[in-house]
Amino acid sequence: MSLHERLTVVDGLQISNWNRSVLEELRTGGVSAVNATCAVWENAADTLRSVGQWLELANRNQDLVFLAANGEDIDKAKRQNRIAVFLGFQNTSPFEDDYRNVELFHRLGIRIAQLTYNNQNLLGSGCFESDDAGLTRYGRVVVEEMNRVGMLIDLSHVGYRTSREAIEASSVPVSITHSNPLWFYDTPRNKPHEVIQPLVERGGVIGCCLYPTVSGGEQVTLESFCSMVSRMVDLYGPASVGIGSDCTRGWDQEFVGWLRNGRWQPTHPEDAPTWPLWPNWFSGPLDFPRLTEGLSSTGLTDDTIGAVMGGNWSRLFTEVMDTTKEHAHV
Repeated sequence: MSLHERLTVVDGLQISNWNRSVLEELRTGGVSAVNATCAVWENAADTLRSVGQWLELANRNQDLVFLAANGEDIDKAKRQNRIAVFLGFQNTSPFEDDYRNVELFHRLGIRIAQLTYNNQNLLGSGCFESDDAGLTRYGRVVVEEMNRVGMLIDLSHVGYRTSREAIEASSVPVSITHSNPLWFYDTPRNKPHEVIQPLVERGGVIGCCLYPTVSGGEQVTLESFCSMVSRMVDLYGPASVGIGSDCTRGWDQEFVGWLRNGRWQPTHPEDAPTWPLWPNWFSGPLDFPRLTEGLSSTGLTDDTIGAVMGGNWSRLFTEVMDTTKEHAHV
């Protein structure tokens, strides 16, 4: 049995167009759990439809997948050769302006939510805003409520100041599910040391991201990416680093326009965005074994590779999502 087959692999985020064939790619690639985006720009009503579609998909493919509630479900999925799906938001637009929607959606199965998606919203600033005013009053209420119900906070598309203030405001560790360090690739979507350091000091995890616009495009090599992951382990410790592929399987070109622009700005046909090209060594979940091999080539120990490929997410999900235990303030 290879090292990859022995590992419990957890993908910090995918935003694929889910069906059985896409799910089978995960299982073939050895992925036992995934944070699956089911809302970005949607309001509460539209998100209910998205959650309902996931319930239908899971019910029709019970041999392959189930909707997860806590970190223990990751081990269950590995044992059963199934996929534990943690439903997540990449924006807090489904909460609208009512903090009670946090618990409502948690009861419907949502376990992870990113505070902002690139833009300013009711909670704080996104990473592409020129002026980051920080976490809002409402944002602090939502952070407290997410802590209470056991919903993991994600800061991947969040502005730097808003990220730091959310880390400080949270009583439990938080995550960056799919971003890289700014020194690896310079884009506002990636994070500086001043955000990563306080996150990991409080027990959080950053998922190094394979999406081309934050990793260097189709030209980035396996060796370069895995060297970056290895350096992150050296800088922040083996318990602080994971993987968040940001895979986008099964979508047409029209969806990337929705993803970038939502309803807040028009998508003009002459400059409509298109999906970026992925490197030839990673185009989707089937290529996760290559990533394990690449990390082995950097000299990381098998235990550290196991932590990066899934163990750290398992620990964080268990700590944050299990609200039966008293959370200590960090």
